[in-house]
Amino acid sequence: MHLYRGSTDQFVADAVRARLAGQLADRFFDEFRYRPSPSEVASWQNSLRAMSDVLQLADLRDQGILVELQLPLTSRRLDCLITGSDPERGDSGVIIELKQWTMIGRSTVTDCVTVAYGARVVDALHPSRQVERYQRYLLDTHPAFTDGGVALDACSYLHNATFDPTSPLFEATFATLTDAYPTFTGDEADRLAAFLDARISGPDDGSILELVANATFRPYKRLLDHVARVIRQEPAFVLLDEQQVAFNAIMDEVRAAAGQNRREVAFVIEGGPGTGKSVIAINLVAELSGLGLRAIHATGSKAFTQNLRQRVGSRASPLFSYFMNLAGVREQFDVVILDEAHRIREVSGNRFTPAAKRTGKAQIDDILDAGRVTVFFIDDHQVVRPEEVGSSGLIRRAAATRGTPVREFQLEAQFRANGSDAFIQWVDNTLEVERTPQILWPTDDAFDFRVVDTVDGLEGLIRRQAMAGATARLVAGFCWPWSDPEPSGDLVTDVVIGEWRKPWNARAQAGRLAKGIPASDYWASDPGGLEQVGCIYTAQGFEFDYVGVILGRDLVYRPGFGWVGQPEESRDRIVSSRNVSRDAFTQYVKAVYRVLLTRGLRGCYVYFVDWQTRDFVLSRLERRATLARAAEAEAPYKS
Repeated sequence: MHLYRGSTDQFVADAVRARLAGQLADRFFDEFRYRPSPSEVASWQNSLRAMSDVLQLADLRDQGILVELQLPLTSRRLDCLITGSDPERGDSGVIIELKQWTMIGRSTVTDCVTVAYGARVVDALHPSRQVERYQRYLLDTHPAFTDGGVALDACSYLHNATFDPTSPLFEATFATLTDAYPTFTGDEADRLAAFLDARISGPDDGSILELVANATFRPYKRLLDHVARVIRQEPAFVLLDEQQVAFNAIMDEVRAAAGQNRREVAFVIEGGPGTGKSVIAINLVAELSGLGLRAIHATGSKAFTQNLRQRVGSRASPLFSYFMNLAGVREQFDVVILDEAHRIREVSGNRFTPAAKRTGKAQIDDILDAGRVTVFFIDDHQVVRPEEVGSSGLIRRAAATRGTPVREFQLEAQFRANGSDAFIQWVDNTLEVERTPQILWPTDDAFDFRVVDTVDGLEGLIRRQAMAGATARLVAGFCWPWSDPEPSGDLVTDVVIGEWRKPWNARAQAGRLAKGIPASDYWASDPGGLEQVGCIYTAQGFEFDYVGVILGRDLVYRPGFGWVGQPEESRDRIVSSRNVSRDAFTQYVKAVYRVLLTRGLRGCYVYFVDWQTRDFVLSRLERRATLARAAEAEAPYKS
């Protein structure tokens, strides 16, 4: 996706006539169904006019240009990419990051500078590091560049700034970086023009632009498939923008805390589904292990931790543990990394904990005691059970009680839903989790969302995607019983809708299972998981190319009342307990479906057991799917 595409000659003409910002704003509305902010429109107006001046200065009139080009499978967009050719390298492209910065200061965070935005001063990646990350990301994910067909360079242009050799931008520590990925200021337009002329002076007849704009991207590099490479110091994921800032800030604090027994700090990294929390966490494990520091990665999910352990191998598996195992550690870790911190419980003990060890101490205090530096990755909207009490507020209060400073970062870029943060916003708005600009969902979006009329059609779509090589799973709300396996090891077909029957994934303590049935912990990663329906407790923390969601009667929509939780329809005894109010139950089950609906990288298909709820969600679609698409969804699956 991009907001502008054309020749450099047309781009200059549109800029000179002050048409660019309006064109981008209209295109933005077409894509996202809400208007960009006035400040963003003003930024386009100023920055793109400055870019137009450079193109005229370099006399680059027959190249191609893309503006606001979305990075593959993320919501992050490049400001500008120009395509042309070079006599020595052939087809070429240059990434240009456009900045309106003027007041730039030194930052205590590695690879960062500080920038003033009105009254706020924030840490931001050095522009040269930012474009280096973008270049590397495209080289990893975009076949136009990964296959070696198009050479790629990158630079940044701070068109409102004046060159100052004493500026933090040009300190000696950044010299190697700026040599490879130059940062140009407004009074260096001639240098930027020469940089571009040396790389893309040859024309693009449209073929290079076409290749870059319309290529089919490489499959997403799933977290679990690459953990082993990350741990072996072969990072398979590139951190972008605020991800890199958070990572660097944590690493800087860890280095400072090393050897200082009393220095403690807590980091709170907040982000919704698909913003890369787990990617940063795994990169931290790899980096810290390489430095020889005592670090541990902990979650509240047995399935997620077991999959990580399986992927990294027996030697690295001790790096991955559980929140409850942090209780009473004898020696502080240098760093404790808490993934999915919203799953923190009130206390670390459970029904299997010996009475002598049941101290009643809060689990959050066990965690803060366990490490000099604690890093919490959290989404406050993913609490799905009463005993899960993790929240950013809880962390702040517990840290304040012990005098531990808290540093907070917010992740926004979207790496799931085909990079569509609009889908996540639409889900939040539709479930009334929070108000967002995304009220209606455009069914022609690149992310494949469909409401399916039959559960057979839902299964058929998921199986087709799996047969095509994608990862795909069926999941459902906890509205059906969950039986132990038969004596033969076969699973009981508990999920029944009309004549359609399917078993849940195996229970955690299922014992012997028949051949081909994965244990509960490996339902998400084992190919046999396609034959069962997953629930929230086996799906949370995982992602698939496509997810099929069965939304049961535990959450329905009623005109005049909105979303209504129906605990009598739930088989989750903890959430539907009499000790849980109906309002609280409604919030928990909303969180459940929010998690299930946002597991997909490329698509999400939904079947509604309740027809009134289905009709409400259909009313939130901008237009219905085409007849051909609907017919495909309805067709029964045939092997």
